Formats: sequence, C-alpha cells, structure tokens
Amino acid sequence: MTRAFGSPLAIAAPTLRRRLACFCYEGVLLFGVLVPAAYLYSSLTQQRHALSGQAGLQAFLFLVLGIYFVWFWARGGQTLAMKTWRIRLVAADGRGVSQVRALLRYLCSWIWFLPALALVHLAGVRSALVMFAAMAFGVLGYAAFALLAPGRQYLHDLLCGTRLQPWQPVPGA
Repeated sequence: MTRAFGSPLAIAAPTLRRRLACFCYEGVLLFGVLVPAAYLYSSLTQQRHALSGQAGLQAFLFLVLGIYFVWFWARGGQTLAMKTWRIRLVAADGRGVSQVRALLRYLCSWIWFLPALALVHLAGVRSALVMFAAMAFGVLGYAAFALLAPGRQYLHDLLCGTRLQPWQPVPGA
C-alpha cells in the first residue's frame, strides 16, 4: 500500500548508500550509451578533433541522456541501474511518472552538477584533478542534503513531486 508523499506512513526512501551505489553504476552503464552516441555524432558531423564542435557534441549528449532517462522513468520508473539496485521512481502519490514529470526531473537533476561546474568555470580551473575533486565534493554534498530533507528524498525529487522507493520484482514475472 502506498501513501501520499509526506504522510507519516509514506514508504521510506532507499538508503543513501544504496542510492549512491546506483548512481555510480548508472555512470558505468551510461558509458555504453554515450560512447556510441558520441561516435554517431562525430561521424555525422565529420568531427575530426574532439575540441572542434564541442558545444554541439555536449548538446547532443545532453539530449541523448534526456531521452534515456525520460524513456525509462516514464515506462516503469526504473533505469537499468535502478532495476539492479531495486529502486523505483514514482510520483509523490505513488503512481507512475508521466513523460512531462520525467523530463522535469531530468532537467532538475542537473542540480547535482551545476554548482560545482559553475564554480570550476568561474574560477577558470583547467586541471582535470581539481575539476574531478570539485564534482565529487559537489555530488557528495548534494547527496548529504537528502539526509536532512523530508522523506530523505533528493532536492530534485522534492521539486518535481517524485520520490525514490525500494522495489521488489514480482516473482515469476
């Protein structure tokens, strides 16, 4: 039985450790999505150097990621990594997520990265190690916010009216 989000009887969010493990696994799986997409883009645009046409490539990969996440979230509430870690995305009322809500969540989920990316850009940092450290610190700080948030949900879920919940597959299905 699913209660409305914010209800004292609402289903508890998966542990932060489990959600971060799913986040990391999602990154590994996305490598298999983004490399062929980048190859397709570079082939179609005749891109010969990685730095030429970089903005177009980034926009294309942003679109590919959006299609990936919106497709899976709107059709069952789970990406491949979420199925593995038994986590499901639902609307705040426990129903499935619409394509519009999934798109809004995808756009809002960039809050994970934007503060760190903006800081690195404004500081003029060019060191890959410093960029990685800033991103890691930003992601961990953002994730830690969930420990203080209502229902232990991420900020982008609170903004979009969605939530993550534990999921168990139906036996024999």
